[in-house]
Amino acid sequence: MNDAEKTKQLRKEVAAYAKAERNKSIMQMINTIIPLLLLWSAGYYLVQFSPWYAVACGVLSSAFLVRTFIIFHDCTHGSFFKNKKANDIVGNITGILTSFPYMKWRREHLIHHASSGNLDKRGIGDIDMLTVDEYLAKSKLGRLGYRLYRNPIVMFGLGPLYLVLVLNRFNKKDAKKKERLNTHFINLMVLLLCATLIYFFGWQSFLLVHGITLFAAGSMGIWLFYIQHTYEDSYFEYDPEWDYVKAAVEGSSFYKLPKVLQWVTGNIGYHHVHHLAPRVPNYKLEEAHESITPLQKATTITLKTSLESIRYKLYDPKQKKFVTFKEVDRKVPVKNNKSIHA
Repeated sequence: MNDAEKTKQLRKEVAAYAKAERNKSIMQMINTIIPLLLLWSAGYYLVQFSPWYAVACGVLSSAFLVRTFIIFHDCTHGSFFKNKKANDIVGNITGILTSFPYMKWRREHLIHHASSGNLDKRGIGDIDMLTVDEYLAKSKLGRLGYRLYRNPIVMFGLGPLYLVLVLNRFNKKDAKKKERLNTHFINLMVLLLCATLIYFFGWQSFLLVHGITLFAAGSMGIWLFYIQHTYEDSYFEYDPEWDYVKAAVEGSSFYKLPKVLQWVTGNIGYHHVHHLAPRVPNYKLEEAHESITPLQKATTITLKTSLESIRYKLYDPKQKKFVTFKEVDRKVPVKNNKSIHA
């Protein structure tokens, strides 16, 4: 069997799992959204006794908000329900809960799937990443800006604030009217929800419960998205050599998490399966991975080894791997090497 036949067979085997099951989807909504709402309610009630109770509820809520986002994510792929209308309704509801505009994120995320690992088609739905040559071609100020952007404190600390307050609130210039109206609708619903909570419970309680929930969940979400494509030997190619299946299996990690974190993150650690077949619902990703031998050859990352990926800032197409700033700085003339390490 040649490579083309193997690829066709692999995609056929994975496609067998791309079937939503209504009862499983409904059960996931019950064991995710209801606990989220109960924890939020508990936080607003308990804050009168101690702000630390509200903080604790906010932190616990963030786990369920991440899981709620996975439901939202599946709806954008049309994989959570067989019925498109059901996906759209649940997608918009979970979009309000997570502060993500449904149609905007769906379009940009589908572009990410269609171009993941393609060095000529970066920029939409991705975490910004430069190649070594692109970085070296920048001015000192441009390099400093990129270093700051890739700094963990900025990416995982300020990133969630920028994502929720700015990036999710505005459409790109090429967005169509329907998408813009949907973003306006989600923004209005999020604003009304926040205003109502602040009116009844006060802005301090809102920040302790909702603020912490959104911030913690946002940090976890950015980390998951980062680690799923940023590891030393991740797959990246320029357009002529780019291959969809290789980008999925070699350019998306298998993030092997403890069972409780796997549950919280809705099996998104099986990211290689998801990129190969986005219509597979999250509750079938593990089954597909375990049943299809070639998928088990994907790069496996654990909690411990994933921390090493924080060092990787630039991609080197010549070596076909991520490298650190220090590795690049050692190779350039001293006069171009006067920059702050981030």
